[in-house]
Amino acid sequence: MKNLRIVFMGTPEFAVATLGSLLMNGFNVVGVVTVPDKPAGRGRSLQKSAVKEFAESSYIPVFQPNNLKDPEFIQNLKDLNADVFIVVAFRMLPEVVWKLPPLGTINLHASLLPYYRGAAPINHAVINGESRTGVTTFYIDDKIDTGNILMREEVHIFPFENAGDIHDRMTKLGARLVIKTLAGIVDKSIKPRPQSDFIIPGTEIRPAPKIHPEDCVINWNSGGMEIHNLIRGLAPAPGARSVLRNNKTSLTFKIFESIPEPEKHSLPPGTIVSDSKHFIRIACADGFLSIINLQLEGKKKMNSIEFLKGFRITDYIIDIS
Repeated sequence: MKNLRIVFMGTPEFAVATLGSLLMNGFNVVGVVTVPDKPAGRGRSLQKSAVKEFAESSYIPVFQPNNLKDPEFIQNLKDLNADVFIVVAFRMLPEVVWKLPPLGTINLHASLLPYYRGAAPINHAVINGESRTGVTTFYIDDKIDTGNILMREEVHIFPFENAGDIHDRMTKLGARLVIKTLAGIVDKSIKPRPQSDFIIPGTEIRPAPKIHPEDCVINWNSGGMEIHNLIRGLAPAPGARSVLRNNKTSLTFKIFESIPEPEKHSLPPGTIVSDSKHFIRIACADGFLSIINLQLEGKKKMNSIEFLKGFRITDYIIDIS
């Protein structure tokens, strides 16, 4: 198995754990493909992807094509003579790429496929209040996240975990699953199965598209648990947000941790209730949301007690328009 020639494709920190696991287990990674360096920060200096930084520190050749169909890039891949491609959190591959290796192109996805296909599976699983998710390895085909499944492993989602917590746990779990998958492919103990085999009768296959800014706006007319799950699903980034306003100004703030408190009341959704020292509660459709950690635009993240020491939140109302 260690004689396999592997090309690894990935971009973010989530992918680094798998690349590192391949190297630590003695696999022969002959090349890494990642996105081109991008301008970032105030100085707009070029920033390397997390995968590129790790690959360079491990002295692995790195390829950064702008166009995955570029003939020169395709020839570079062919010259590597890889047995298998491993893909973790990368772009959609054209057929001319994923069909190259004789043992196929394997993708690690951060959900229990066929549920939550798309770019943000962890976020959407938490936002939708799921109690479980997982990682899946599958063969890439001509559609997004639809190929035959190789292996799956389940992860429990605890009520107050956020997307970042689950991401960190699944990073390690996914890396181990890729190693198990490679072993199963080599010894032929894995039989690929269509995703339809894993559909639970009576359940809805929800998508997991990329998170856009408009998806992060809190609707205070919703129930407390729904808002709480949105906050968890968007923490630590990009963060669920709302707007405070008075007759002078409007300020965006983000909430990173909350506690739903079911309680009958007659207050309009979005009403702020606070003693100005210890707690911030915001009215929603079926009770209140107690705010634990938040961040005002231009300020650092802090807990509600720290926040109230320097900000009179009762001078503002929440803009729910």
